Amino acid sequence: MVPHTLSPMGVRAYAPVASGVYGISNASEWLYIGESDNIQIALQHYLQDASSVIERRPTGFVFEVCDSATRVARQNRLVSEYEPAGNRAGSHERGAR
Repeated sequence: MVPHTLSPMGVRAYAPVASGVYGISNASEWLYIGESDNIQIALQHYLQDASSVIERRPTGFVFEVCDSATRVARQNRLVSEYEPAGNRAGSHERGAR
């Protein structure tokens, strides 16, 4: 996965209008891993809404296109492996979009 800058321009240029999983990070940690029918719209929502993941100063995102039948399982595997702050129990993060 190639990281891209989490900015309105970066999301428009690189995030696909497709089903898949995405990760939001900063220079030191994974902040959130989510899944969506539309990766681009999900990332745009994060840029528009103030939330705890945004307060942690995200700088980048990655994504993986996958079909709706496999994306929740893929998200769960990535969350288990990387343990992002926004996906931890008790986190105030929103669920998948």
